[in-house]
Amino acid sequence: MNFVVRVCNGGARSGVLQLASCPAPIETPALVLPTRKGLPMFITRDLLQSLPFPDSHIFQVSPLHFLECPSPKTISSIGGLHQLLGLHDYGFAAVARDSLVSLPDCQGTNRMGASFDAPSGRRLLKPEEYMELMCSLKPNIWASMADEVPAWVSEKRNVTSVDRTVRWLDDCISLDPANGAAILGAIVGGSSLEQRRRCACEVAKRNVTGFCIGGFGLGEDMEERPALLNAVTDALPKEKVRYICGLGLPEEVLQGVHAGIDLFDTTYIYHLTIGGFALVFPLDDGDGSTRDSVPHHEGGDFTKINLRATIYRKDTSPLVEGCSCYACQHHTRAYINHLLNVHEMLAQILLEIHNTHHYLAFFRLIREAIKQGNFEQFRTNFIAHRRNHLVRFETSMVEVLSG
Repeated sequence: MNFVVRVCNGGARSGVLQLASCPAPIETPALVLPTRKGLPMFITRDLLQSLPFPDSHIFQVSPLHFLECPSPKTISSIGGLHQLLGLHDYGFAAVARDSLVSLPDCQGTNRMGASFDAPSGRRLLKPEEYMELMCSLKPNIWASMADEVPAWVSEKRNVTSVDRTVRWLDDCISLDPANGAAILGAIVGGSSLEQRRRCACEVAKRNVTGFCIGGFGLGEDMEERPALLNAVTDALPKEKVRYICGLGLPEEVLQGVHAGIDLFDTTYIYHLTIGGFALVFPLDDGDGSTRDSVPHHEGGDFTKINLRATIYRKDTSPLVEGCSCYACQHHTRAYINHLLNVHEMLAQILLEIHNTHHYLAFFRLIREAIKQGNFEQFRTNFIAHRRNHLVRFETSMVEVLSG
């Protein structure tokens, strides 16, 4: 893996990530697409080609999904994830997104494990077993084990969380045949500025390729998040890639970009898709010139629309006029409304294609704003207009309910 920062605009930065398996470099900030056992939740293998290239060529996989079936030994004999899935020109970032619950020290040693829910019941995962998984999967980059905690835990628990995460990182590096060549050091600390900073400083001392910032989206206040992000990024070297989990909403992504994050791992698109929503916010340059024209639709909030709503039953327009995605080019809102009502999975396939396409375009706008030196203006305008649309939505709902 090779990563280079090309442009800095305040705290925001634009760079290029080159992964060995990808034919073209991936520009950052970038969206890392979530998967279930290596493929997006609903997009089939043949439809992956309909997504923008090369923006869509980096996937997140949870190594825990491969712990039992197929076994690490089987995957290793096949040749790793790329061979197993037949996705030779895609990049994989292995990050254990499942909630890990740490257990006490095992038999008085300093080797600790984490328990998690698996199909066969609750399992204990030790660093040795975790590293066996990494060696069999052969991802392009992978994150060390992390003891993530919600925002409301005590300071004592935050201290323990950092100590365990750093110890696990040391274990992973010592067990890694490549000596940390592709490892992202996990950074935790909950809602404690001091512990976030301490963890970042400790991890930065290790031989890691980059950093995986975890523990966000677990109850912290959105207003306090910028300080927590800055406490981490200010302590990290500028030349290494920064990966974050848990920031998915557009406002949250902009917070992360402002703090200097490069890669975003989120299930936002999945939750929109499973709920029957399509993203419709305009993809302009952030000056608001077209945002005021976004109409209010039943079940929407001026940024997304609910395709389950009856208003779309006879709507023969695409999800978004002018959108070049496969769903918008070949199908209508009425058809997707019908598919949702008869519980056909094709509805989720089409929605995930559109939502992924739309969100990747949003990241493209962010990169262009950074390169042009006006990211802060773009961010301010985007949030202001989005907030205005939400206020209009709430006002219209009050008017409807009051009759």
